[in-house]
Amino acid sequence: MPTTSSTDRLLDVLVIGAGQAGLALGPHLARRGADFLLVDAGPEIGHSWRTRWDSLRLFSPAQYDSLPGLPFPAPADTHPGKDDVADYLAAYAAHFALPVRLDTPVLRLHRDADGTFTATTPTGTLRARQVVVATGPFQTPHVPAIAGGLDPDVPQVHTAGYRNPAQLPGGGRVLVVGAANSGLQVAAELAATQPVTVAVGTRPTELPQRIAGRDLFSWLSAVRFFTVPSSSRIARRLRARGDLVIGSRSRDLRRRGVDFRPRLTGLTGRTARFADGSTVDVVAVVWATGYRPDHSWLHVPGVVVDGQVRHTAGTTDVPGLHVLGLPWQTCRGSALLGFVGADAEALAARLTVGAGSTGVSGRAPATRATSPV
Repeated sequence: MPTTSSTDRLLDVLVIGAGQAGLALGPHLARRGADFLLVDAGPEIGHSWRTRWDSLRLFSPAQYDSLPGLPFPAPADTHPGKDDVADYLAAYAAHFALPVRLDTPVLRLHRDADGTFTATTPTGTLRARQVVVATGPFQTPHVPAIAGGLDPDVPQVHTAGYRNPAQLPGGGRVLVVGAANSGLQVAAELAATQPVTVAVGTRPTELPQRIAGRDLFSWLSAVRFFTVPSSSRIARRLRARGDLVIGSRSRDLRRRGVDFRPRLTGLTGRTARFADGSTVDVVAVVWATGYRPDHSWLHVPGVVVDGQVRHTAGTTDVPGLHVLGLPWQTCRGSALLGFVGADAEALAARLTVGAGSTGVSGRAPATRATSPV
């Protein structure tokens, strides 16, 4: 159980979030002799992975899933499951003896008059010269307002709460809203036991898991896809096209009998309506509609603009306040398990260590970006 925090100790660095990004930063801070602490709202390291759906597997093969200094313990070209990832993150924290305080959500973060930061938690306060927000992009599940038109007797669940088909009533048609990676993976699983309709808003690019006998990630890595700078023209084009769907193909699902419809426009009782005027009756709905950032706890003026955190390669305009693990923070791989380490190393080099530090040791050499925490 966490103990009440003392405000007397002034940390060099407080890392908010002990997921892949926060953990990747830890060994760099330890090597520099920093007085630091990672805090996480979860009851265990890897909790956010353990609570995903049971059959979830990474579309990145194991050789691309390592954090700095500890290889992922799985054969090359195998695809780890969600519990494998959670186990690895826990092992990583133990291997480097990282100071992690669990069950410690940050309820409020503010900057004091002397330029230091105070984080309020349920068990007390923590003070630090510098703060790294590493809470990741998956914060608040987004469910559209039209969900309110569904009959209360019809179960509905976001993919954040979906575990397996046994959660849903059998025998009838299930509507999956969203056709990105999560939506198509869940649809494929459900299609083994019952009829499925997928509502497609925007259709992302779909790529097979293997091409010419090699995993897709080997091809993408060869052309430096994951290290394309976020400020480049090609990065802007890639971001405009949305995420890639890897390994799940809508044409394969159609052959298995999955019904694809255009954008969902309304729900009335048990009936779903689509943009082409068609309708279908359903017994359950799975919302694969993504997440929204939550900055309600971040009380530092000038950081959140139009609902997004403004930063330059992870460094905000507020001295001493940084972010890590965001999509496109510096490149395409910034939010991916096996690629966040490069951003962690670069950020660690910009953090100052030792009493009397100002929280500023140089600005990031990158163009201005606006990204969600």
